[in-house]
Amino acid sequence: MFDSISAILFWVALFIVFYAYLGYGILLFFLIQIKRLFRGKPKPPTPRTLPEVTLLIAAYNEARWIEDKIKNCLQFNYPKEKLHLFFVTDGSDDETPDLIKNYPVPEGTRLRLFHSPERKGKIAAVERVMPEVKTPIVIYSDANTDVNPDAIYNIVRHYEDPKTGGVAGEKRIAQKTTADATGAGEGIYWKYESLLKKWDSELYSVVGAAGELFSIRTPLFEHVPPDTIIEDFVMTLRIAQKGYRIIYEPDAYASETQSASIAEEMKRKIRIAAGGFQAMVRLRSLLNIFKYGILSFQYISHRVLRWTLAPAALPVLFITNLVLALKGNPVFQILLAGQLAFYAFALLGYLLEKRQMKIRAFFIPYYFCVMNYSVYLGFWRFVKGSQSAVWERAKRA
Repeated sequence: MFDSISAILFWVALFIVFYAYLGYGILLFFLIQIKRLFRGKPKPPTPRTLPEVTLLIAAYNEARWIEDKIKNCLQFNYPKEKLHLFFVTDGSDDETPDLIKNYPVPEGTRLRLFHSPERKGKIAAVERVMPEVKTPIVIYSDANTDVNPDAIYNIVRHYEDPKTGGVAGEKRIAQKTTADATGAGEGIYWKYESLLKKWDSELYSVVGAAGELFSIRTPLFEHVPPDTIIEDFVMTLRIAQKGYRIIYEPDAYASETQSASIAEEMKRKIRIAAGGFQAMVRLRSLLNIFKYGILSFQYISHRVLRWTLAPAALPVLFITNLVLALKGNPVFQILLAGQLAFYAFALLGYLLEKRQMKIRAFFIPYYFCVMNYSVYLGFWRFVKGSQSAVWERAKRA
C-alpha cells in the first residue's frame, strides 16, 4: 500500500515538473501547428498612420545609465514630433534628475522630467505621471536597458487590431563573452521564456509582460495598488481579463546586462516570486477556466504551476524516488541516478561559480535550483508581508 502511494506521488510530481517546465511548451508548439493549418501563420499588420506615443521611463538613482538611456531614446526610427519622452525620477537622491535636465537634446525633442523628492515606489511614480499622458498609446521601459531603434514602430503596428490591449516586448540578456552561472542561466532562461511568449501570443495572449519594455492602450490604464510588487505583470493581465489580447513582439526588444552575481539574481528572483504569490491572490478570478477559457489555461500552465506546484513537487519527486529505488526497482534506480546526477551538476555549478570557472553545462542545473529555491524564499516573504514594492534594483554586470 505504501509503495503504491509512493509511486502515485512520484508520477504525479514528475508530471507536474515536466509539464510546468517542458510539457507546456511542447503542447503549445503542437497547438500552434494545428491553428496554422486552419488560419495560416500570422503576419504583422501594417499601420495606416503612425499614432502619437509616450515613452515613460521610471528611473530611481540611475545616474550610471540615464545618459545612455536618453541617447538610446533619441535614436528611435519614429517621427520625433509623435514621440513624447517622459522621465519620472521620484525619490532619486543622486544626479539622475540633473543629468536628464541638462542633457543637450536636439531641438524639437519632446522630453519632460517629472521629479518628486518622496520615494513611494515605481507604480506610485508611474500613476502620478499618467494623467499627463495624452497619447493613445503609452510604452514603459526601464532606465538601464537599451531598446532597438525599430521597437516603437514594431509595437504600435499591432494596435491596428482593436482587440489588442497591450504589446509586450522581448527581454534580452547581453552576456559577457565568457558568461558565468548568472549569465548562462539567465540568458538561456529568457531565450526559452521568449519562445513560450511568442507561442502564447500566437495561440491567444501573453500572460504578463516584462517591465523592461511593454505598452498598453492609455485608456485601459487603471489604478494599481501602490504595494503591488510586480506591477507590469498585474497591469497587463488585468487588461487581458477585460477581453483584450496582449501581443508579443520579439522585434521590439530591450537589452540589459546580466546580474552582477548569482546573489543579485536571487534577490531579483525572490522579489518576483513574492510578487507572483501576491498577484495570484489578486488575480484569483483568472483561475476560473470556465469564465476566462484559454487565458486561464495559459495563465495556469505558464505561471501558476511554476510558482506553486512545480517547486513543491521537486522534493516530493526526490523523496518518493529514493523510497522506491531502495525497494530494488531498477526503473526507479535509473531515475534516481538521473536526479542525483542533475543535483551533482548543480552543486558543481555552485562550486565553479565560487571559483569563477566557466563550464556552462553545470550552470544550467545550478540556475534551475536557484530559481526554485528562490520561490520558497519568495513565498515566505509573501506570507510575512516583508517584500516591499519599494525595492533596490539587482546590480547588473
